[in-house]
Amino acid sequence: MAGGMDTGGGKGGKKSLDTSINLTAFIDLMAVTISFLIMTAVWTQIGRLQVSQAGGPSTEEEQQQEEQTKTVQLNLLITPTELRLSADQSAFEPIPLTKDAKGKTDLSKLVARFKELKAQLPDQSAITLQPEDKVRYEDLVRIIDECIGAGLPQVSVSAAMG
Repeated sequence: MAGGMDTGGGKGGKKSLDTSINLTAFIDLMAVTISFLIMTAVWTQIGRLQVSQAGGPSTEEEQQQEEQTKTVQLNLLITPTELRLSADQSAFEPIPLTKDAKGKTDLSKLVARFKELKAQLPDQSAITLQPEDKVRYEDLVRIIDECIGAGLPQVSVSAAMG
């Protein structure tokens, strides 16, 4: 009777406290918890969006490289009904947003405009998106994907002004 303790009653004054512990439930719980933690770590790495802070170059080398390449400040104002692309002080004709047969926003005109822009400014890699509050999140994500696909990987999002 190893592990017994005197409880003051029973035959001989001792009651046995030896029990067998069922570890199956505990092992199952730990296996599920560990797999959940591993999957969460992987999904946070996959879902990460590369974002950089807007601002001037920090070193002299970056300033010299920026002077050598011709770039402009690209802004894309996104409203629920149209897209307005502007480069520095010049503005392009607004692109009306239409839905295709599946109910998704048709972005083919925007892609064509990006191709024209990249032909004129091959060194351009940054664009600022300015969505209004009523723009659907799905549309914003699709526009970000189109910007990256068109060769503008430095996408920043700011509040719409005006």
